[in-house]
Amino acid sequence: MQILLMGPPGAGKGTQAAQLVKELGIPHISTGDMFRAAVKEGTELGKKAKACMDAGQLVPDEITIGIVRERLAKADCKQGFLLDGFPRTLEQAEALGRTLEELESRLDHVINITVPAEDLVARITGRRICRACGATYHVSFNPSSKKDRCDACDGELYQRNDDQEATVKSRLDVYEAQTRPLVNYYQDRGVYAEIDGRQDIDKVLADILKTLRGA
Repeated sequence: MQILLMGPPGAGKGTQAAQLVKELGIPHISTGDMFRAAVKEGTELGKKAKACMDAGQLVPDEITIGIVRERLAKADCKQGFLLDGFPRTLEQAEALGRTLEELESRLDHVINITVPAEDLVARITGRRICRACGATYHVSFNPSSKKDRCDACDGELYQRNDDQEATVKSRLDVYEAQTRPLVNYYQDRGVYAEIDGRQDIDKVLADILKTLRGA
């Protein structure tokens, strides 16, 4: 089963991806993982990607697509995969489609976890991280009993810069602008489904599995 998992920042995509790969026994493939693997393996594309990242530049689409192809061509993807974080644009989606055709594969399902923007802002801006051990809290949903200190190690809790409201709204605007064409693209291909990400984590997972299994 070849799956693309979509969802805006704060929708719980990472949590669901971790559960899905366990449930389905397929590899979880994220852009970050692919870049790190290509760099570690020292492939030609990995070297080019590293040069871009070291220079603080975005990795061009042609390099990204090449790295995706290298990853999807590996043996562990023959029985399926879960793509996460790619494609992000219509151009990337079209290039992915061509790549999968070359590999005699295709996407079976595109699952989009949807959450209203106002809920996402509340989710993300309420997140707090421990400076010492990296533990994650939320001021509303998972607060520390010590308020601004970590329950585990008593370290200071802080809000990341990219979790501040103005930054969050900007990230969501960019995501919406980039991914809205993807929704139409995959709807036209009959593989797209939306899952309500406001539900309980277990209910979201159950709904995704139900969709994947055609129940």
